[in-house]
Amino acid sequence: MISSAIFLSSSIALGADGEPGIFSRLSGPGEAPGVAPVDNPLYLQECGGCHFPYQPGLLPARSWNKLMGGLENHFGENAELPAGDTKALTDYLVRNAADHANFKRSRKIMNALPPGETPLRVSETPYFIDKHGQLSRAMVQDNPGVVSISRCGVCHTNADKGSFSESGVRIPGFGRWEDRD
Repeated sequence: MISSAIFLSSSIALGADGEPGIFSRLSGPGEAPGVAPVDNPLYLQECGGCHFPYQPGLLPARSWNKLMGGLENHFGENAELPAGDTKALTDYLVRNAADHANFKRSRKIMNALPPGETPLRVSETPYFIDKHGQLSRAMVQDNPGVVSISRCGVCHTNADKGSFSESGVRIPGFGRWEDRD
């Protein structure tokens, strides 16, 4: 009887894939799925006003530091902000970066990234490239409903909540994504 209870507890704490199970996610300090959603109003206003507000957990701290240190030429645009806002945003991004986050997808992003590599675009990370490698040009660039791989929320229906699960992918004009392996 006791051994059955111990087995059941361990199965709930750790799933079949070795990742934290439902019990760990609900009550323990285990890793959460996805990435942390953006919860900073200044970031949503200043950065999200021009593009998808990428969650800090999608890049390492060194990438956020480099991006925020070069706002005078932010991918061809001058995105400079008052010094106080730049510092507040940099602090927020670094504090919640992939290498500081306790989220499953952030860990996977960091595990795939070579040490010292400093990508400036989420789409340049090895993890992103691997996950999006099967997408055809017709699904993205030539698709008037998508246009650019950088528009996460167009296909990832729960991107704003930090969930990029394949089960939540709907590609305009193509429908639900199903892994084609």
